Amino acid sequence: MSEIETPLHDPVEIARALIRRPSVTPADEGALDILQEALSALGFRATRLPFEDVDNLYAEIGAGAPHFCFAGHTDVVPPGEADEWTSPPFDAAVKDGKLWGRGASDMKGAIAAFAAAASRAVRNGKVKGTLSFLITGDEEGKAVNGTVKMLQWLREQEIKIDHCLVGEPSNPDAMGDMIKVGRRGSINCWLTVRGKQGHVAYPHRAQNPIPSLMRKLLHLSETPLDEGYERFQPSSLQVTDIHIGNPAHNVIPGKATARFNIRFNPNWTGASIQDWLKDQLDPIAKEINATYTLDCVVSGEAFLTTDMAFLGLLSECVEEKTGRKPEYSTSGGTSDARFIKDHAPVAEFGLVGATMHQVDEHVDVGDVALLADIYEAVIERYFETFAK
Repeated sequence: MSEIETPLHDPVEIARALIRRPSVTPADEGALDILQEALSALGFRATRLPFEDVDNLYAEIGAGAPHFCFAGHTDVVPPGEADEWTSPPFDAAVKDGKLWGRGASDMKGAIAAFAAAASRAVRNGKVKGTLSFLITGDEEGKAVNGTVKMLQWLREQEIKIDHCLVGEPSNPDAMGDMIKVGRRGSINCWLTVRGKQGHVAYPHRAQNPIPSLMRKLLHLSETPLDEGYERFQPSSLQVTDIHIGNPAHNVIPGKATARFNIRFNPNWTGASIQDWLKDQLDPIAKEINATYTLDCVVSGEAFLTTDMAFLGLLSECVEEKTGRKPEYSTSGGTSDARFIKDHAPVAEFGLVGATMHQVDEHVDVGDVALLADIYEAVIERYFETFAK
């Protein structure tokens, strides 16, 4: 049996087939072919959506509302040193009750589980509307030629998603721990202070930008942005790099640059964060007569999903299958849910993420099967609940 012929009812074998494709972002290496051919055989209408150097897949079955979408990504981060792995990172070995390989947790295992669940739901006649897959190859990369452009394409095609579930590894330690119901926003900033270059023996003829930069960074780091938001921790500013680039020990540099990141809750938007930064920096610059520039890139806005009918449905299915009542959380980094939230209520639930992005990434084989059962219950209950 070839990888393409892997039966959709077996989520572990689907996951192994996907892991064997070394789809290090933005390469695909045939991962989407496996999923597309398997879904097409089930009756899904599949469309490949390549943008620049990234390939993507949209597949749907059924028609009309409600439209339930599963979103995910087949691209993975690099494996690092392959000889440090217990099993080669793209062999998809199964041993000791675990599935090993890059992408097992993040997130080929979840894609496989939802494909298996969709197969059962379709064969059992449980799809009473539209069921779709929105799968990108650009989540671990720049995230500009994947989900963002696919959503633009959906809008152009007048395809409306009613609810979306993202298969990111949401559980910290055990299945049923957590459903992600929102994410913090993220903004990357570059702060450059300009002075006047000169000889260190004649500081009165120069203006050293480094003390000014350090003063600004210290002020920003010590000034709280807020005290938190419902389900969110306080916003946080973290300095990640200071760059001078001065090769000489006897020269006062002409400029100094620092990079910092702010993870912010819904008290803020990317625009209001930039206004706050300017309000903090301008008085210091005026006081010490130092010129600065601030360049910022917002990689995602904060959001919180409040559709309790949808979240309650997910929670009930998770608790029924795992015996645990999942926490609604906004912890962690960003995901493509930050783009989807502008189109439909979105939540995240997948496998245990304890080893994602690590050497020896792995998941329990039983968890992959359990996740397929949870997803099957979600699909069935979704159409029972939201179909008109």
